[in-house]
Order: sequence, then structure tokens, then C-alpha cells
Amino acid sequence: MAVSIPNVAALKQSQQPVFILHTYPFKETSLVVEMFSRDFGRIAGVAKGARRPLSAMRGMLQSFQQLAGTWSGKNELKTLHGLEWLTGLTLLKGDALMCGFYMNELLLRLLPRDDAHVQLFEYYAETVQILSTLTHETGSGQLAEIMRRFELKMLQELGYAVPLTHDENGEIIHAEETYRFEADYGASALNVTKNGVLIQGRSLLDMARGSYSNTTTQVQSKQLMRYLLQHYLGEKPLHTRQLLVDLQDF
Repeated sequence: MAVSIPNVAALKQSQQPVFILHTYPFKETSLVVEMFSRDFGRIAGVAKGARRPLSAMRGMLQSFQQLAGTWSGKNELKTLHGLEWLTGLTLLKGDALMCGFYMNELLLRLLPRDDAHVQLFEYYAETVQILSTLTHETGSGQLAEIMRRFELKMLQELGYAVPLTHDENGEIIHAEETYRFEADYGASALNVTKNGVLIQGRSLLDMARGSYSNTTTQVQSKQLMRYLLQHYLGEKPLHTRQLLVDLQDF
């Protein structure tokens, strides 16, 4: 007689570290909660009754807070049973808050469901903490640098090829040379392709080191990441990016 073995993935997952990325109404009184979990990737769960004024879960559904989530379900849409605080309240202000929403939108658009990315989760948590320390007087240059680092880390962790130290043939990038960087291929000599964006070798090497102090690197890294994100996101624009562009030279 065959013995039925329960599907571990369908069992209840308890006290899992999560961040809330987005919520939207579901039926009359519930919400669908999009979460970024450390061990299970992007998860969507129904928070039943969360729109009711006296719902215990309603006050927990805040972005940028590291929470412990409990859910169950076999299908893509889980049932969210509860949330608990893992850390103290984290507050983002002004343009730093908009940068946080920008990161959330990127993850919603690019992060597959049920695909764990532990290092990206930890880097997201670290970036949120950095943003929480910034004030209204923080310069746009510092915010842009933080976002360039996150954009690059996210694409690399999700498996998109963004080689910065070697060209498409495996040759070492030279700081004094100018390259054309094409999505899915990397840097190449100018006569190889007309696709992609022009970028100096020094800018690529600076990005690989996480150094954005050079003015040219700041400008060219922004151009490169805009091009790559547009390529991977498709034609649908990012709402938060446009808001940031309207506010400052992001």
C-alpha cells in the first residue's frame, strides 16, 4: 500500500523573516500581501479580514519593517496567518522613503515567486537600515550611490550578467579605454556592436569596487543601470523612478 508523503512546501511555514513589499485589496475585507522572505523569496499571501478596523494584523502591514511571518498553502497565493515584529520600528523619511519604495517596486517586478535569494534579502535589509539613518538634508548624490549599489547587487543576485572587470571575451577591462556595454553580453570594443551604452573602463572598475566618488562614474553608472533595468523590465515603466527623477537628478 502506497504511503502518502506530505509536500513540505505546502506545510505551514512559521516565524519566517519577511519584509512587506506591497498590499492590495482582496474581496471585501481582506488584503493580498506581497512579501520578500529570506528563505522562500517573494511570497503572496491573503491576510483575511485585514481591512477591518479592529484587525490585529492591519497595523503590522508596514513596509521596511523586518517581521516574522507565518503562512500556509499549496498554491501561489498562500494564507497569511500572522506577523510579528523582529526588530524595532524602522522609519524612512523624505527622499530616502521614495528610494525604499523604488527598491520594493524593483523587487516586485524582477524577483520571481518562491525563489529564495538569501544574500539579496540581507542586502535589502542592510540598505533599508542605511536609508533609515539619512535625514531630509541628505544629498541626492549619496542617495543615488546607495541605489546604484542596490540595483547592481539585485541584478547580479538574480542571475543577470553584469560583468564589470572583464569584457565579453574574458579580457581584462582597461581603465583608459571606452567600451560599449550590451545587456546579456557585457563590455565590448566599440566596433563590435552598436547596441548598449558607451562607458569608460574606469567607470566599470569603479562600480566593481563599489566606488562612486568620481563624477564620470556617477553619470555613467546611472546611464548603465537605467539601460539594463529598462532592458530587463520591458516597456512598463517604474512609477517610483519617475517620481524620483521629478524630485531630483536621480
